[in-house]
Amino acid sequence: MKAQAENEPYDEINITPMLDLAYVLLVMFIIMTTATVQGISVNLPKASSAPSLHKPQTKAITITDDGTIYLDTYPVTLEQLEATLRQYKAVNPALPVVLKADAQIAYQRVMDVLDLLGRLEITQLGLVAQQLVK
Repeated sequence: MKAQAENEPYDEINITPMLDLAYVLLVMFIIMTTATVQGISVNLPKASSAPSLHKPQTKAITITDDGTIYLDTYPVTLEQLEATLRQYKAVNPALPVVLKADAQIAYQRVMDVLDLLGRLEITQLGLVAQQLVK
């Protein structure tokens, strides 16, 4: 490469800073995209008002339209659900639980979970519903 005089224009563009910026933007995009993943999506039933039941120690039970039961985001059977909730209840006797079920599932599946919660004497229970739009 020959030395450039002070008044001569550049004939090459240094793209290294532009590539650094592109890599930083790519990493930020990947981080922000993976951070937006939230739980299991279900079709919630309608209700006139939905109180906020968010507590840090709240356990979420979700029943999807195919009848699969999830504890937080992990699929479980009724037996696994009972064993896991029993452990959480031993640590926190006032364990709050939120039940979120798809509007199209068989009512018996919800009753099975409610019976289980009753056997475990979990009294802080919330049912999640969509607010009715007027």
